[in-house]
Amino acid sequence: MSRYIKNLIKEGEHQQQDFKFEIADSRKIARSLVAFSNTDGGKLLVGVKDNGAIAGVRSDEEFHMVEAAAQIYCKPEIIFTAKEWTVDGKSILEINIPKMSNIPHFAKNENNKWFAYIRVKDKNLLANKILLEVWKRKKKTKGVYIKYSKIEKLLLDSLKNEKQITLNQFCKLAKIPRFKAEKVLVNFVLLKIIDINFTEKGVFYKLNKDYQPNKEIPIIESN
Repeated sequence: MSRYIKNLIKEGEHQQQDFKFEIADSRKIARSLVAFSNTDGGKLLVGVKDNGAIAGVRSDEEFHMVEAAAQIYCKPEIIFTAKEWTVDGKSILEINIPKMSNIPHFAKNENNKWFAYIRVKDKNLLANKILLEVWKRKKKTKGVYIKYSKIEKLLLDSLKNEKQITLNQFCKLAKIPRFKAEKVLVNFVLLKIIDINFTEKGVFYKLNKDYQPNKEIPIIESN
């Protein structure tokens, strides 16, 4: 069965897999648990270095630290499964985290503040205010209706030409306050007109690849 783990290691770190040489801080591991649960689910291989080298798990204490991370430093609690494997005489701990339905999940940091994270490729990135509002609004049964004004048209025209835009760029372009720009972006994401693109360099907004400009959408036209 060691072949199973070796094949996973060959895949490297990606959107649904992360390697941990050791677990020394439950707060830090909580970020990974939350990021996986808020995105597509995934697995942690504990006892594996970033380069794929097998180091092995030091003791049972590492499992208990993952357990503490899930129960104490994640809100709501993350439910995971774990299995220990022996590979080349060394123990590897496989932690499986499902994609949770009751997102968002939050992780508590060193200052006892709660933040949500998502998994993008092989990184855990902080979820921004707009994504948090999108998640919140998705839980409501009420439909999405927006006023199609010059501001919305300006955003769509800009995305058609420039391909992507940041929140600050949108505020500057439309000459509107931040809270108003956030509201427009949230509505457009909910209507699947635009997508949020999280990167290490920042957060960008771009047209949804399936968006059809002539398709009828629930928009209230302004006068």
